[in-house]
This record gives sequence, structure tokens and C-alpha cells, in this order.
Amino acid sequence: MTSKRIFVTGASGCIGHYVVEALIQETKHELFLLVRNPDKLKFDYRARSGITILQSDLRGIDQFSELLKTIDCAVLIATAWGGVQEVYDINVTQTLRLMSLLDLDVCQQVIYFSTASILNRDNLPLKEAETTGHDYIRSKYTCFQQLDKLKIAPRITTLFPTLLLGGDAHKPQSHISSGIAQVVTWIGLLRFLKTEGSFHFIHGKDIAQIVLFLIEKPPVEGESRQLVLGNQMMTVNQAIEEACIYLNKRIYFRIPLTQELANLIIFLFRIKMADWDRFSMNYRHFTHRYVVSPETLGLPTYCATFSDVLKLSGVRHRR
Repeated sequence: MTSKRIFVTGASGCIGHYVVEALIQETKHELFLLVRNPDKLKFDYRARSGITILQSDLRGIDQFSELLKTIDCAVLIATAWGGVQEVYDINVTQTLRLMSLLDLDVCQQVIYFSTASILNRDNLPLKEAETTGHDYIRSKYTCFQQLDKLKIAPRITTLFPTLLLGGDAHKPQSHISSGIAQVVTWIGLLRFLKTEGSFHFIHGKDIAQIVLFLIEKPPVEGESRQLVLGNQMMTVNQAIEEACIYLNKRIYFRIPLTQELANLIIFLFRIKMADWDRFSMNYRHFTHRYVVSPETLGLPTYCATFSDVLKLSGVRHRR
């Protein structure tokens, strides 16, 4: 395995922790980690030589222009979640700026993290992501639309994670994983409801294995460079049923939760919903034609079932 110089942004986040930890433990690549606050790093970046911490954020990326000319692979995970100006600066302007600073004669691949929320069921851009999405989703949509204008566009591999799981005592918890405990709290009620809806999910550790695979085997001509990351589709009803088995809860009957009933509940309880939330409720099936998991690449999958999700989230199996 030829050693590469890899530039990583977003190392302090959930995905970043899994990716960088895997790079440190499973490769000898030279790593350059751009982080705003090194104190947030819970992995041991002193575990081996060849790891450099660059304390800054994407707004200061130009100070590393000379270094970027020597980079073989850039893994761009960093993202901003709130604040209109910061979201646009980080997720669009400075991300594109970083890619423009890479040397076409040196850089073999850019692995750029977007989100599956900006794609429809045919893996094409979802127009509603631009028109009704919140700031984060709109910024990811905007950035993706501008990628093909870059000189390095043919070497960009865009990853679109579906529902992200992950986090433990040594890694930040994803937003989805932090809410898994609510499944246990509400399962007594949820088991009696039946509704339309489906989704994909993927664990941060599985994403890390995919990234390592792509670093060693970038897509070749003719292979897709736009990969939706996720396990096979699961319906909401299947998730509830699997959770009931895991928690030893019997289902005696199920009441259909129709769109009309859901809208009535929202009206009666005066629940405030953002445009994107309402769109998501009506869209229901956040599924994609083709998804990639470690299994797709011939690798073992760490979190493949909803029972795995519950177990890895610290929910105790009840017999």
C-alpha cells in the first residue's frame, strides 16, 4: 500500500471520528487534520507518526494553499449546521475554495460528504431541498450543483449518507442516535400504530470502511462517483416490529396512521412545523434506487439491522 498525503476536514464530528480513527489504526497514510478546536478530538492523534493537526476552520483555508498542492486525497466532512451566513460560508464558499486549491497533477481524489436529503428516490437532485429545505440542506444542494464547475470535478467522489448513526464514550453522538432512546419510551404507543414510510440508515463505522476502500480504490472511468450510503430500505412498520421483538413487546392490533389523521393531530395540538418538516411528513419514503454499504463492497457491515441499531445505542435486549 503506497503511502498518501491525506487532508481531512471535520475530524471532530461524528463521521470524522470514525474516519480518522480508521485511518490512524488501519493505514500508514500521512494525515493533515483541519480542526477548529483540537480539544474536541477524542481519538489519540499521537498514536503514531505522520499526523499533523492544523488548528483553523475552512474560513482560513487559504493559509494552507501550499500544503494543499501536495495532497494526494482530500476527505471533506466538515459542515456547519446553523446560522445562515456561517452555513453558506463553510458548506459552500470555503468548501469549493478548498477544492480549487488542490493540484490536478497531484490530487488523485476528493471525497466530499453531502447528504442524501438533497436527492430524490432516483438519486437525482430533489428540487424541494432547494426551495423548502432548511439552511443546512439548501447549502448542501447549492454546493453539489456547483461541483461540476471545478477543474477537479472529474476526481470528486460525492458521498450522500442516509440517516446517520454512531457515537459512544469516545466519539460524538449523531443526532439520530441521540434520539434512539425515545423509541423505548414511546414503543408502548408506537406498536399500536401502522403508517406509510421507509428509510435507509448507516453507521459511522461503516462509513469509515467505505471511505478507506475508496481511498485505496477510487472509482475508475465508467463507475459512479455519486454514492448514496445506506443499508437496504426499511419501512417504519418493520422498524417498529423489530423493536418490539427486541424489547419483548407484543403487538395486539395496529391502527393505520393516515395522512389525514396526522394532519388532524397537528391541527388539534397546534404543532408548529417548518416547511421542510411538513414536506418530509408528506414525502414519507426517503429511499433511493441504489445504495452502498460495506456489504456492497464485499466488506462486513457493522450495523445492518434495527436490532443492531438498538444494541449499539445502549438499549438493553429484553427477553
